[in-house]
Amino acid sequence: MPDGAEAIRFPLTEPPEPGAAVEVAEGILWARLPLPMAIDHVNIFALDDGDGWTLIDTGLAVGRCRAAVSKLLDGALSTKPVTRVILTHHHPDHVGLVGDFVSRGAELWTTRTAYLMARMLVLDEQERPSAEMLAFWRDAGMPPEMLAQREAERPFNFADCVAPVPLGFTRLRSGDAVRAAGRTWDVRIGHGHAPEHLTLWSRDDAIVIGGDQLLPSISPNLGAYATEPGADPVGEWIDSCRSFVPYATDDQLVLPGHKLPYRGLPTRLVQMIDNHAMALDRLRAALSEPKRATECFQSLFGRVIAGDAYGLALVEAVGHLNHLLARGEAVRERGEDGAWLWRRT
Repeated sequence: MPDGAEAIRFPLTEPPEPGAAVEVAEGILWARLPLPMAIDHVNIFALDDGDGWTLIDTGLAVGRCRAAVSKLLDGALSTKPVTRVILTHHHPDHVGLVGDFVSRGAELWTTRTAYLMARMLVLDEQERPSAEMLAFWRDAGMPPEMLAQREAERPFNFADCVAPVPLGFTRLRSGDAVRAAGRTWDVRIGHGHAPEHLTLWSRDDAIVIGGDQLLPSISPNLGAYATEPGADPVGEWIDSCRSFVPYATDDQLVLPGHKLPYRGLPTRLVQMIDNHAMALDRLRAALSEPKRATECFQSLFGRVIAGDAYGLALVEAVGHLNHLLARGEAVRERGEDGAWLWRRT
């Protein structure tokens, strides 16, 4: 724990009901939208700009989310229009309804990579998994029967839960300054969970908008995907956490993409780094004998992985193995079944 740091604290212990909003600071409202998945909600924040609202993230383009957003627009946000959406990153639960808001006149502001990833993925609709996706799963050691089942099924598509992403956006870069809710916010960029993940740090008071980069009690998925199978998201994540340390103070109120707003960011950054350092230690120990990525779940997660969590566990296992490979701490070779077999050096 950093010198002088206190434990993580949660000043607001009750989240708003879907469609409602609570004020977390002057001119900043917190709303929560329901999600049909294990993490059953996403936080969005409305910043009062005087003549309109700036919305941070949007939720999924599915019925329950849309109903909660409609209730929000008819209630807490009814006094003025949403004139801008600032998107923290491209994942569906954050970008899903951006297109709806832009069609009503809002501007979209985000990083270039977040915009391009979202637009590319929503346009890339597949009825069956691509050859590259099947090869990625095979390389990771997905069991043949599961691979055959997935090959015959329609895969998850962004278009299933993300409205069409509009043409055109305003680019935000690291070091930019944004005015919203009567404050000047510094843009700082993280990587690992999503490329060019945007965070906002108020110059005028101790508030940070963290998205999924600065969650309080869970670690976001750090996965390598078929789009970039050799990526090192774990290394990028650890580097990003370290890059935020000089700007973090114990009194900052962090507004995260999931869970509750909290204070104690310096402590949390150390926790996030240590969490993956310990996972890598367990993985190194497990690789005394060659293993496929799918055989590393118990070492990394401490439990049997099944159901919807399997795909996320697979990409995260590959991400951690890629980090050891990048550091020269592991090597890999093809097994008889064509999957990569990993072992520590």
